[in-house]
Amino acid sequence: MENKGNKRFYFGITLIAIGGILILERLNLIPWSLADLLISWQMLLIAIGVFSLIGGNRTGGTILIVIGGFFLVPEMIDVPNEIRRLYWPMILVAIGAALLFRHNGCQSRMERGTGGEDINQFDDFVIFGGREIFINAQELKGGRATSIFGGIEYDFRQAKLSPQGAFVDTISVFGGCGIKVPLDWNVRNEVTTVFGAFTDKRGDTFQHSQYDPSKTIVIRGFTIFGGFEVKHV
Repeated sequence: MENKGNKRFYFGITLIAIGGILILERLNLIPWSLADLLISWQMLLIAIGVFSLIGGNRTGGTILIVIGGFFLVPEMIDVPNEIRRLYWPMILVAIGAALLFRHNGCQSRMERGTGGEDINQFDDFVIFGGREIFINAQELKGGRATSIFGGIEYDFRQAKLSPQGAFVDTISVFGGCGIKVPLDWNVRNEVTTVFGAFTDKRGDTFQHSQYDPSKTIVIRGFTIFGGFEVKHV
């Protein structure tokens, strides 16, 4: 509740700032070029990145801030064309480094918690392809799912959650991830989406069922030109 309240607070501050900038621009108190810079797609990425950091998604937030900042600099100063040509390679290097850092950090936490490989956890990476995975772990703790120009779908309907619940860290870039879950599971969305969506397709069947709050799976991470889907069948 505190985390959601913080997000609403900072989102409210952002709306006030945007409205204030537009008012000042309409009153000719600031040049339109400055207003155009402050209200741009680059600043939108930076703002989403800041929200992600506030929400605890450090990897996704950092990547979005870096991408937004990279493309914001040429709007502020004159950047030689030779350097502009290096932008996308530098962004790819930055994203790759962030993914490696995230992988090492998560791997260390998993090893500290289990003493080695754990069948109740998963770590899957898909690029330019697709994969369907059936998991019947009896104390599912969660894992990581990364899809780039591809897709991953998990079937958890025969699995049981650990007493502490489960967490799924997802990264989707021009791709997607989906899960099939029992109707009594509570799915909590903490995914940051950019030009994508998080959808729960359990529909009326889920609305008329009684889910168990103690069976909670938390989905976190980020999607760029991708999405995350929850369904039962």
